Amino acid sequence: MERVTLRNGQTLSRIVYGMWRLGDDADTSPEHVRAKIEACLDQGITTMDQADIYGGYMAEEILGNALATAPGLRDRIEIITKCDIIAPMGRHAHARVKYYDTSRAHIMATVDQALSLMHTDHIDILLIHRPDPLMDAGETGAALDEVVASGKVRGVGVSNFRPHDWTLLQSAMKTPLLTNQIEISVLAHQGLTNGDITFLQTQGIPPMAWSPLGGGALFNGSSALGDTLARIAAESGTDPAAVAVAWLLHHPAGIMPVMGTNALARIARLDQALKVPMDRQSWYEIYTASLGHEVP
Repeated sequence: MERVTLRNGQTLSRIVYGMWRLGDDADTSPEHVRAKIEACLDQGITTMDQADIYGGYMAEEILGNALATAPGLRDRIEIITKCDIIAPMGRHAHARVKYYDTSRAHIMATVDQALSLMHTDHIDILLIHRPDPLMDAGETGAALDEVVASGKVRGVGVSNFRPHDWTLLQSAMKTPLLTNQIEISVLAHQGLTNGDITFLQTQGIPPMAWSPLGGGALFNGSSALGDTLARIAAESGTDPAAVAVAWLLHHPAGIMPVMGTNALARIARLDQALKVPMDRQSWYEIYTASLGHEVP
């Protein structure tokens, strides 16, 4: 498995295992969660993506229960988690409305709670989950610098930020932002042309792609895009999902797909995307099918 080196020297696996559905599984036992992690590790997938809000604010604890029963497992993985979304559920059931909180107090409290829930002494990367219109860049930036300086967090980044959001926050920080996790897939490819990924490339920042399979929408019924993926999959001896991920991996920005599934059989095949041949014409065949017309 290829490793991606970030600006602070940290490395992540090129494919990331997304745990946003961890709490949706009928089996959330420590044993079953450990089996998922081991299936990832067998392929060299060492990076686990979390967020405080996942699973109705329960996914971090589910992961932590698994780590607590397996000494040494934490040292074999990197944990990414996120903060700033307050939704009226779980620990925030009292909230009157869904909102974002990028205040120092909320960031500090979220980090401490995440460390406790996941039974770890550090978070490898903390991301601000969504741009906050009320963000005080000076306060937020200083808080992120502080959690890194404390050793509780090894690196920081953002999610769903546009270039101007990134620039504002980074301007108020001493610590480098390491990644931006945004929606990228053959169905959601706007970032390839609207400047989002180009901006990250100019900064030498590898983007992370959430929902790289379009939330499963790719496989709902027949379509020109689905037929194209199926044909290339048949030619390469893989499956359409692997081809869709290979399409992202082929991009020179070094995109890191965040793959989320609870099925052990599917987890065991996540690395198949690395084995799909993808040349320029195949890439454009998929892109053209997604656009619904040839490029200009």
